[in-house]
Amino acid sequence: MEKFLEEAKSGSRILSAISGSDKNRILKEMAGALRSKSSELLEANAVDMSDAHKNKLTSALKDRLLLDESRIDAMAVAIEEIAALKEPVGRVLDGWVTEDGLKIEKVSIPIGVIGIIYESRPNVTSDTAALCFKSSNVCVLKGGKEAENSNRAIAKVLQGVLAKNDLPTSLVSLLEDSSREGVAKLIKMDKYVDLIIPRGGAGLIKYVSENATVSVVKHDKGQCHTYIDKDAKLDNAIAIAINAKVQRPGVCNAMETLLVDRAISSLALPQLKKEFDKAHTELKGCLETQAIIEVKHANDKDYDTEYLANILNIKVVDGVEGAIEHIIRFGSGHSESIITEDITTAEKFLNAIDSACVYVNASTRFTDGGAFGFGAEVGISTNKLHARGPMGIEGLTTYKFKIYGSGQIR
Repeated sequence: MEKFLEEAKSGSRILSAISGSDKNRILKEMAGALRSKSSELLEANAVDMSDAHKNKLTSALKDRLLLDESRIDAMAVAIEEIAALKEPVGRVLDGWVTEDGLKIEKVSIPIGVIGIIYESRPNVTSDTAALCFKSSNVCVLKGGKEAENSNRAIAKVLQGVLAKNDLPTSLVSLLEDSSREGVAKLIKMDKYVDLIIPRGGAGLIKYVSENATVSVVKHDKGQCHTYIDKDAKLDNAIAIAINAKVQRPGVCNAMETLLVDRAISSLALPQLKKEFDKAHTELKGCLETQAIIEVKHANDKDYDTEYLANILNIKVVDGVEGAIEHIIRFGSGHSESIITEDITTAEKFLNAIDSACVYVNASTRFTDGGAFGFGAEVGISTNKLHARGPMGIEGLTTYKFKIYGSGQIR
C-alpha cells in the first residue's frame, strides 16, 4: 500500500500543473468514455447484483448498487456538469497590503491526495474522481466489496482516458484491498494522504473517526426530520412529508422521523396515514400517535435509527419547542425541515437547529450537490469545520498565502 500511495502522491505534482481548460477537456472525454463503455459497466454491475442477491443485501443497498443505462448516463452528465463549473484552483480569495508594504494574496489550492471510503454506490467512483480531478486533487478510492466489480470497471474507463492523455493512471487510484484491514492501513497513511472522506454506515464512520491519523471529513448518517407545525398548510405538509420519505427512501437525505404539532395531530395524522399507506410505508409512532392512528410502537432506539428503507417514525410534539428538543436529542446534524406559514416560528426553528441544512416548507431530499447548484458532490458533510453540507469542488480546496515584498525585514 505504501508504494501505491507513494505513486498517488507523486501524481499530485503532475496534476497541479495541468491547466483548467485541459482538465475540462479530459473530463468531457471521461463522460464520453462512460457512455461508450456502458455495456462493459453493465456486465460488471450484473456480477455485483448477482452477488447481492446471493448475500441477501437489503433492497435499499441493492437500489444503491444497481446500474442501468439511465444511471450511467447520469454519471456522465454529472462529469460534464463538473467540467462546466468555474475553475476552483488558483483563485484569489482575498488580497491586501500591510503597513509594511507587503502585498498578501489568499489563493485557493488543492488539498493534495484525498482518500474516499464508500459503500454500495458505484456512481461515487466517477463523481468523486471527477470532482477531485477538477480541483487538482489525486483521489484514492476505496469502495465496498459489494460493488468491487462495478467500481473496478468504472475506474478502468477513467484511467483509460488519463493514459490516452499521457497522464499517470495513479491520478485516479482504486485501492483493490476492500477489507477492513485495508481501511485500517489507509486511514493511518498521513505521510501520503492529506484527507479522508468516509461515506457509509454509522459503523464505518465511527471506526474511521476514532482510528484515523489522517484528517477526516465525516459524512455521517442522515437522521433527518420534518416538523409539521400547527400553522402549516396541511396539503403542502403532506406532499412534502411523502416526498421526503417515499421518493427515494434509501438515501441519506430521506426523512426518518416525522414530528407533528400536538395542536393539529388529530386532524393531520389520519390524512398522513392514508397517503403513507398508499406508498406502503411502514409506520411507527409514539403513544399519542397510536391513540389516533393504528401504527407500530416507536421507541428511542427507533428514533436513533437511520432506516434507509420505507419505514417512518412519527412523534407528536408540543409545538416548535418540542420539535427542536427532539431534533437536538436525536438528530445527526444532516437535514431538518419545518412546515409552517408563521415566519416567526420558522425563524425560531432555523436559528435553534444546528444541522448542516435547515429548510422551511421544502423537502429534505434537496440536500444534494446537484440540487444546490454545486454539480456532483463528494458527499454530505456533517462536520462543522472545513466543509459542511453538500461538499462540492470548493470543499476539496484549501488555501495558502502568497506574500510579495520589496526587501522588507522585521
